[in-house]
Amino acid sequence: GKGVWDIGLIGAEPQRAETIAFTAAYVEIEATYLVPAGSRLKTIAEVDAPGVRIAVAGRSAYGLWLDRNIKHAELVRADSLGGATEQFIRDKLDALAGLRPGLLTDIEKLPGARIIEGKFSSVQQAIGTAKKNTAGAAFLNAFVEEAKASGLVARLIEKHKVVGRLSVAPQA
Repeated sequence: GKGVWDIGLIGAEPQRAETIAFTAAYVEIEATYLVPAGSRLKTIAEVDAPGVRIAVAGRSAYGLWLDRNIKHAELVRADSLGGATEQFIRDKLDALAGLRPGLLTDIEKLPGARIIEGKFSSVQQAIGTAKKNTAGAAFLNAFVEEAKASGLVARLIEKHKVVGRLSVAPQA
């Protein structure tokens, strides 16, 4: 809303869509939880329970999803992804919410920690622009569909060796 950027590669979320025009997703990224060694939490459903504290990057796409969907657990918000991980460790929180590729990196620093199987959400990574930029939005929509159809998105995932259940989104 401040006119700081023209386009952004960002998770498409309903709250953001109030001011941002999104393309269809170009990739889908699983969001799940990392739990510390010895955690009693075994499933995604067990995390949303009274007394459970979840570290999360506050304005992340999956954080916005958790804001709408967590009913019993407490969300402990940090200003950044790194901040959420630090808070999870420092405050001995019960779970760290994140995108599976990032959690696979975090787990290397946490002996005995594990990632809960499954996902609580999939982030629909898309390109966004200001809603008033209708011509730009139309161009970006066509670009994303061509990038998926041509194999460009798949080649970039492979080239950058992204792991952790990240996949090319289906054609719109």
